[in-house]
Amino acid sequence: MNWLAVAAIYKFEMSRWFRTLGQSIASPVISTSLYFIVFGAAIGARMGAIDGVTYGAFIIPGLMMLSILNESIGNASFGIYFPKWSGTIFEILSAPVSWGEMLLGYVGAATTKSVLLGALILVTARVFVPYEIAHPLWMLCFLLLTAASFSLFGFLIGIWADSWEKLQTVPLLVITPLTFLGGAFYSIDMLPSPWRELTFFNPVVYLISGFRWSFYGVSDVPVGYSVAAIAGFLVTCVLIARWMILSGYRLKR
Repeated sequence: MNWLAVAAIYKFEMSRWFRTLGQSIASPVISTSLYFIVFGAAIGARMGAIDGVTYGAFIIPGLMMLSILNESIGNASFGIYFPKWSGTIFEILSAPVSWGEMLLGYVGAATTKSVLLGALILVTARVFVPYEIAHPLWMLCFLLLTAASFSLFGFLIGIWADSWEKLQTVPLLVITPLTFLGGAFYSIDMLPSPWRELTFFNPVVYLISGFRWSFYGVSDVPVGYSVAAIAGFLVTCVLIARWMILSGYRLKR
C-alpha cells in the first residue's frame, strides 16, 4: 500500500475544503439550524411526541442524514470531477497509484468532511432541543458507514458526470426527495396503506431508521436490515468504483 500517495490525495482534498469553510461548514449548519427553528421550535411545540420522543428531538437523526448524504455526495463528486474537468486526472492515472489507494484518498477525505459536519450538526442541535444518545457506539458506526458509502456513491457520480449540470442531478432530483420521503421528519408508521408499504422500497428509510434507533432505541425497520442495507450498498459502490477506475470509464477521454 502506497500510503504516501493516499496521504497526498487526502491532504490535497482536505486543504481545498478548509479554504472554503464558509461554503463547506457555515452553509449546511445554518440551513440545519433553520430546520430546527421552524420544525423543532415553531411546529414541534404544537406536535405530540412520536414513539415517546419529542418532535424536536425526533427529527435530529433525519436532519443529520439529510446533510450528511448531500455533503458526502457533493464533496466526493466534486473531488474527482474537477481533476477530470481540468485535465489533471492524467497525472494521477499515470502515477504509481492503485485504484484502492486512489479511492482511499478521495473517499477518505470526503468521509472525514461528512463526519465532522455531522458532529457540528449534533452540537448545533443541542442549542435548540435536548436529546440523549442511547447507543453512542452504534451511532458512530452508522455515521461512519453512511458517510463512507455515500462518499463512494458521490465518487461514482463524479466519474459518471460529463458536465457540471449532471454533477447536481442525482443529489437534487434523487437523494433529497428520497430523504424527505424516507422518514426524516416523521415515522413511516404514520403513513396510511399503501404508502407505508411502498416506503419500504426507499433505501434511505433503512439509513434513517437505523440512525434514529442509535439515538432513541426506536426504529421503523429492524436494525439488522439497516446494517445490511448500508453494508450492501458500500460493497456495491466499491466494486463499481474498482471497475470504473481500472477500465478508465470516462477518465481517459
